[in-house]
Amino acid sequence: MLSEERPYEKCERFGAGSLTDIELLAVLLRTGTKGESALDLARKLFYPGEGTQPQAKAHLQSWTKEELLKISGIGRVKAIQILCLCELSKRMSQLSAREDLDFSRPDTIAAYYMEDMRYYRQEHLKLLMLNTRSRLIGESEISRGIFAPTIRYHEGLFYMITTNVSYGGNFIVTAKNPEGPWSEPYYLGEEAIGIDPSLFFDDDGRCYYCGTRPNPEGVRYNGDWEIWVQELDLKSMKLVGESMAIWKGAVKGVIWPEGPHLYKIDGYYYLMHAEGGTGPEHSISIARSKKLFQWFEGCPRNPIFTHRNLGKNYPVIYAGHGDLVEDGKGNWYVVMLASRPCEGHSSMGRETFLAKVTWENGWPVIAEGVGHLEDTLELPTKEYRFPEEVSSTSDHISFWEKKPDKRLVSVEEICEENYSLSHRPGMLRLYTKKEKISDCNHCSYFGIRQKNYAFYAETGMEFEPKQECETAGMVLYQNHENHLRMEIRKRADENYFVVTACIHGEERILTEKPVGEGRQFFKIRMHCDRQKARIWLFRDGREMLIAEDISLLPYTTEEAGGFVGCTIGMYASANGQDSSNYADFAWFVQNAV
Repeated sequence: MLSEERPYEKCERFGAGSLTDIELLAVLLRTGTKGESALDLARKLFYPGEGTQPQAKAHLQSWTKEELLKISGIGRVKAIQILCLCELSKRMSQLSAREDLDFSRPDTIAAYYMEDMRYYRQEHLKLLMLNTRSRLIGESEISRGIFAPTIRYHEGLFYMITTNVSYGGNFIVTAKNPEGPWSEPYYLGEEAIGIDPSLFFDDDGRCYYCGTRPNPEGVRYNGDWEIWVQELDLKSMKLVGESMAIWKGAVKGVIWPEGPHLYKIDGYYYLMHAEGGTGPEHSISIARSKKLFQWFEGCPRNPIFTHRNLGKNYPVIYAGHGDLVEDGKGNWYVVMLASRPCEGHSSMGRETFLAKVTWENGWPVIAEGVGHLEDTLELPTKEYRFPEEVSSTSDHISFWEKKPDKRLVSVEEICEENYSLSHRPGMLRLYTKKEKISDCNHCSYFGIRQKNYAFYAETGMEFEPKQECETAGMVLYQNHENHLRMEIRKRADENYFVVTACIHGEERILTEKPVGEGRQFFKIRMHCDRQKARIWLFRDGREMLIAEDISLLPYTTEEAGGFVGCTIGMYASANGQDSSNYADFAWFVQNAV
């Protein structure tokens, strides 16, 4: 066995190019552990089993920090070094490769991202930004999970179709009642390419799939997609026959024709869809045809609805993605998505809006005589109130029930191993699990959706961290890379209240205050107004202003991406370490002010 100094000497004498992969890694690791040299340690990382060298190299890229820390001789510093090495190598490889690549070709896109995304343990959806020469100028991860569900009713059965961009693609579930139970998903397979599918039932009972897909002749620019149809066999839940593109969008050089919905009205097949992207240029367009399988004709007034002309400071922006509704009495409406901004930024995601529709010369007119969404809309229908009303101004949540309040959401699905409502009646116990909120996993987090731009959120919590890795408190959560944490944590022999901003994956401590030792009851309050926040901590009857003038703009759609807006909630974690500790929460409040 070579001594640990030999790779250094070899590099000095003959250059870095003379070193093997194992020797290169050994140089970076610097030292081994008792009974094992740096070379031995490097070999273990490249060859974790009996695999061949190519397999071993791939495995080096796939290590997580938690997996590295389990290896004897790999501590926190070495684990971080290895992760940074892999990330730097990946970025340099992509940077050198992308300059001359033509991203109009699907095979080019696949080849470019293969080395990056092959190690992901969950599917990711990326937004690529291209210039006029189809060269990559930027990218962003825009979403995971479910995209654009559409519900339809046919012969006693409800059908919901959507895209699971994190796993499996487009699928259908059915139910006899909207409240459920719903069937297991019927995944449509690789034939159902693209996103935003919907279903259309023709007069003869046949069902058709309508969706969007990249230009099959080659994507010439970012958003160069088309809308297509194909018959769906309801017995097998499989696409049958040939698919056909029926529309490309209304505007020349249109981007992202998506969210398509088909209807049959007065002998015409109508296609309503969104185009222009989900941001400032979002809009609704419509086209029609006498036959389903032929190219559609666009409305001469397309786009028939948009807020793009009203400016970014209008109270409602990004209006688009519409779906027609008839109330059974001849009255027509359109439901659509839009956002309410504050300081030019949106923190509450895309919300559902309603507008009246009239018909002129065989084409729909949205918000006739007004041309934009109104604050109120009078409906000639009987009022229906939900059994459990959801207030737009206040949420007061206690924990005396056997199950979590229905208003509470988690980062992924709620995991029963992360909490208890029975160990201490009236308290929500969150366990400090390994999972942390900066990862995409089942972390110990319960939150509610942000509903206003002027509000305060508050929780009462009893907690004592036993290890430095253990934290608990409150989080304003946009996504795993963009959130604001307010936590109690341990440093040496004293506990601290720490406010941490995570922006694009980079964490920065904004402030920290010592709070003494032992298990204590804390009240944490965050007051938000016009995208600014102040944070208080209450303990032992004393009130402390911890931080103020914190910008909330990094947690908006415009800065962080995404569609769903922020949640605010309670959180506990051991940040990758083993722990049996917990935090008890007495209440959670969100109030408009």
